[in-house]
Amino acid sequence: MPTVLYSEKSYPDDSVERRIYGPDVRVIFPPAPTTGLADLSDEDCAVAEGLMILRYKVTAKDLERFPRLRAICRMGVGYDNLDRVAANGRQIMILNVPDYGTTEVADHAMSLALALRRGLLMHLEAQRADPPAAWRYIDDPLLKRSSVQTFGIVGMGRIATAVALRAKAFGFRVVFFDPNLPNGVELGLGIQRAPTLEALLEQTDTLSIHVPLTPETRGLIDDRALSLLPKGAVLVNTARGPIVDIDAVAKHLKSGHLSGVGLDVVPVEPPVEPVPELIRAYRAREPWTIGRLIITPHSAFYTPQAWDDIRSKSAETMRAALLGPKPQNVIPPESY
Repeated sequence: MPTVLYSEKSYPDDSVERRIYGPDVRVIFPPAPTTGLADLSDEDCAVAEGLMILRYKVTAKDLERFPRLRAICRMGVGYDNLDRVAANGRQIMILNVPDYGTTEVADHAMSLALALRRGLLMHLEAQRADPPAAWRYIDDPLLKRSSVQTFGIVGMGRIATAVALRAKAFGFRVVFFDPNLPNGVELGLGIQRAPTLEALLEQTDTLSIHVPLTPETRGLIDDRALSLLPKGAVLVNTARGPIVDIDAVAKHLKSGHLSGVGLDVVPVEPPVEPVPELIRAYRAREPWTIGRLIITPHSAFYTPQAWDDIRSKSAETMRAALLGPKPQNVIPPESY
């Protein structure tokens, strides 16, 4: 009977897990709150064949405590917190849950884009000022009709596809760049495709990031990339913080080259001192951020329904990996 070890207990009971795993899998939850894998007992690590990871990192050193480990399931979409190379060296499968929060993240990305492009935060701040601003519209480059904009998307996976359909419904012209997809994806979605990242950026008014964090995408949207966007562009990132150079974002927002920025992710989460200039200025309500910058705490994925999906779908994924008939959601080693 295989044993599955949860690195943290995020739910009030284990009823869902017991139902999904059934009598064929032994499930171990930590008896007390944990802050990392170091809090797990040596005895539990020694027998675990499956390891469930939500928040924590797994390093090559951590793997030494798991002699029987066959699979690690990242209870989410991204798996950049796992040492995939070390796991592959031990022939440990890396699994993820790619479909639990697709609609939530897509809605969040569009909400950030629309809130900025409709000037909702600018009006909010203006009408709550003391004294309040005049009872009239705000004339600013940030406000722009959807149908005259190009909505650019970097990456075209599940979430990005959902974003593309939403942006298209709002009247944007939608263009994407993803060198890993075969020709014809754009035809099925009724959108357009850019041959290079540079070609995408040069025509994009509102940019949304939807790629995983890999060595190739780390720092992908840097100072040069941002400078290729037309003046007055909006940037939205609901993917991973290190994909975007946050200091370059501060530079371009302060100069006015970017007219708005919406971030659900930042390079270090939660932010620690010394925090980047962009976050510091946002918290200090510096004038160049007011109404132009939205930062949410990596919460795009969350609804109660999505939280429940993480629980059930990750258990189903691990059960299939350990008991069959066929593993699901396996990240292939060549993607490392």
